[in-house]
Amino acid sequence: VQLPCGGFGIHDDTDTVWNELYTARACRLAIGNTIELSKLVFDGKLKNGFALVRPPGHHAREKPLGFCYFNTVAITAKYLKKHRNIERIAIVDWDIHHGNGTQDLTYDDPNILYISLHRYDNGTYFPGGGRIEECGCDEGLGTNVNVGFSAEPQTIMTDVEYLAAFRSIVMPILEQFQPQIILVSSGFDACMGHPHPLGGYELTPTCFAYMTNQLMKLADGKVVLVLEGGYELNALAQCGKACVETLLSRELPSFSKETLEAKPNPYAVQSLKHVMEVQRMYLDSLKNRLNFHLCYVLF
Repeated sequence: VQLPCGGFGIHDDTDTVWNELYTARACRLAIGNTIELSKLVFDGKLKNGFALVRPPGHHAREKPLGFCYFNTVAITAKYLKKHRNIERIAIVDWDIHHGNGTQDLTYDDPNILYISLHRYDNGTYFPGGGRIEECGCDEGLGTNVNVGFSAEPQTIMTDVEYLAAFRSIVMPILEQFQPQIILVSSGFDACMGHPHPLGGYELTPTCFAYMTNQLMKLADGKVVLVLEGGYELNALAQCGKACVETLLSRELPSFSKETLEAKPNPYAVQSLKHVMEVQRMYLDSLKNRLNFHLCYVLF
């Protein structure tokens, strides 16, 4: 598709522009670097790592979409499964947009657990996928977890809601799955400073550091972050710095007292309850959690 600027858009996505001189090489470098880093981490030659790559990848399927051309994280997971014989690979995606490409590429795979925390808004937020009821298929049934938040436009998710999701859903599921390595689609567009439609939530760098730290408690610490979305440069730099410092085992930043004492908003509670109701038929770790009021389970 010819664009007003003279460039070309991909298919019906006029924001995803292919540069004949640079895009293909950038994609190959992103995938190759992520695979090499993940091999080093899994083989024990590195403790963990962060692949600072561009372009992002989690929307890519058979066609490019949403600035994504090849699905770096999904390709890396498939490579590790085949060439390192890994039986349990977890992908955690905290980009504000659902990783529809990653979901599609791993949906029937029992060896790859995909967990996405994203803005859903009843299917009205890009890319429109990521329904909570989508749990995988065939042998992969129960290995796809969509923590999709839906709320009124004026309701904004913050650290409080993501802490609740991690404590009540993400960590219990990962602990049951017992991954041998964790790949993180580390988009930072849920961080404050990203306006709708590129963001609209108000997470802080501290929250991303906390989530990274929690993941490091699993898989013998074998965690590989891979940069996905993030378009506000100050927020991108601050979140990336916080995550790298966490990977280096430096002192974690502290949440405010207000954040630690706050309860998740009612829309988030409703969304998290829905996830539990759907996922508990597949996961022992969630079966008893709805016997209690969700807020008391979380805090």
